[in-house]
Amino acid sequence: GVHRQILFTSVGYFVGYQLVKRAEYVYAKVDRELLEYIRHHPMDFRSAGEKKKIGQLLEDFHPVR
Repeated sequence: GVHRQILFTSVGYFVGYQLVKRAEYVYAKVDRELLEYIRHHPMDFRSAGEKKKIGQLLEDFHPVR
């Protein structure tokens, strides 16, 4: 009856809360590791000067026929 619905709702809420909390922890850990790597290796992440436009990145289109 109703008591099962309340039980399953509360269990689902608790499990969902723990899963979201764990996912946020994992994402924060990865972000922290990546930022630390970038801080220790700044030469690998230098900007190349001026930014290229999308037209400079794509090859020219030549139709087959």
